[in-house]
Amino acid sequence: MARFSFFKNWYATEAIPIYVVVGGTFSGAMWYLYRLSMGPTIQWTKDNPQPWNSIKPNQSTKMLTVTHEHEGKWSRDKL
Repeated sequence: MARFSFFKNWYATEAIPIYVVVGGTFSGAMWYLYRLSMGPTIQWTKDNPQPWNSIKPNQSTKMLTVTHEHEGKWSRDKL
């Protein structure tokens, strides 16, 4: 009887939107944390303890700059 009651509440049709919202929120949070972890300010190796010293003066690390034109493109060489 307890098993039937558990499954009745767990698989209720009314609970499906809750699962979708919680799953979507969790997925969005994981995507955002991944996006933050791949930024130029995060250091994954100890080979270069000061990664900001390897950026050239004409090199931009921003995704979008409104008033700045540059020749080079930033890329992550080491992981």
